[in-house]
Amino acid sequence: MSTIRTFSRRSLFAAAGAASLAPLALAKKKIPVGIELYSVRTEMAKNIFEPVKAVAKMGYQGVEFYGPYMSWTVEQAKEMRKLLDDLKLKCYSTHNGSDSFTAEKLPKAIELNSILGSKYIVMASAGRVQGIDGWKKVAETLTGALDKTKPAGIKVGFHNHQGEWLPLEGQKPLEVLAKNTPKDVMLQLDVGTTVETGNDPVAWIKANKGRINSIHCKDFSKDP
Repeated sequence: MSTIRTFSRRSLFAAAGAASLAPLALAKKKIPVGIELYSVRTEMAKNIFEPVKAVAKMGYQGVEFYGPYMSWTVEQAKEMRKLLDDLKLKCYSTHNGSDSFTAEKLPKAIELNSILGSKYIVMASAGRVQGIDGWKKVAETLTGALDKTKPAGIKVGFHNHQGEWLPLEGQKPLEVLAKNTPKDVMLQLDVGTTVETGNDPVAWIKANKGRINSIHCKDFSKDP
């Protein structure tokens, strides 16, 4: 049985590196540290470029754009890509609502992610899902989307929150997603919500080697 601990950002990075990213460590490569721009959503709502400049100045190496980027024009995306290149920032992935995976919107998501240089279109929330069969349909959606994104050199992923860890009909939705999607579907691990629900993030990484291509690091404590 795995021991559940409270992880700091530093200890989690070390554990994740040892568990699933050993080849990178052996190659003496550094794991880039980025920021999901939802963290500066108030500023992003005013001006999409200035917050990106600010986080680059802080030392972040990558950014993850979130939902509203889908309203950008192609010209805005190209302007953002130029800024990223000038700042030597990488967009490794984007955070998306489930609607970005519909037949109507997925082509635009692929186009914008291609321009930004993003390698993963991540489903940040599946919305309201009814039962285990509902989660199997989410898995089907992710699998189907992967077939369409792969030709563009882009993969898809799923970001967990608390709900995906809570047993439903005797199964955890996140385990259902892992079981019913190909290994090319990334399981983006939110460390804070994983620990909050009493689950061990390192055990999950070890159980899903090669699928935890990025993690959201958050400090968590039961003590307010």
